[in-house]
Amino acid sequence: MTSPRILLVEDEEHIAHGLIFNLEQEGYAVTHAETGGDAMRLFDSGRFDLVVLDLMLPDSHGIDLCHQMREISPQLPILILTALGEEHSRVKGLQAGADDYLGKPFNLEEFLLRVSGMLKRSAWYQPDFNRDESYQFGSNSVDLKNLQAVTANGVISLTELEGRMLETFFAHAGDTLTRAELLKSVWGMAEDTETRTLDNFVVRLRKYFEQDPTNPQYFLTVRGRGYRFVKNTEPDRI
Repeated sequence: MTSPRILLVEDEEHIAHGLIFNLEQEGYAVTHAETGGDAMRLFDSGRFDLVVLDLMLPDSHGIDLCHQMREISPQLPILILTALGEEHSRVKGLQAGADDYLGKPFNLEEFLLRVSGMLKRSAWYQPDFNRDESYQFGSNSVDLKNLQAVTANGVISLTELEGRMLETFFAHAGDTLTRAELLKSVWGMAEDTETRTLDNFVVRLRKYFEQDPTNPQYFLTVRGRGYRFVKNTEPDRI
């Protein structure tokens, strides 16, 4: 069985060496780049199963790299590492197409769990849902098999994790899904993981599919519990 290939883009030598050692101990094949230029050359010439991307690089910003990688490979999992702890920096990373983020300093065990969860395509909970048929709601049409959506904002290429989240919502339309259920089924995270990634993903889906993202009709917040997808809009929203 071929080891998953990870492109690590990190210019801090001591962090890079530690991550390479621990990732290789987990059985992953790691390719390391210290600059954005080297990262894109490796990315263009190789095939990777996941990218671990630092934001602050000597020759470029990780947000720009994330945009470029996402344009080339819409479904590739991208995990951002950043010392920028501000919420807007994390949101910008997710808006650029990243699937998850960790702020420095981070817990090594949590990092490895995030990587494992993003790579396990067959381990996550797969609801009984037909990906071969497009899913319609409102003026939106979602093709989960090819990870594309036609919306009022145009045609959108979805990431693998966005597709997983949509599949889970569609399969349980009308049901309230707790944060724990979504974290486990979509990201493969432990149910007690504290992260804002889920909330940022919901914000992203609302931006794609809602006529007014600040007053959602389809992707609803159920306070104190989680989220609920409603295929047919309801008069009383939570």
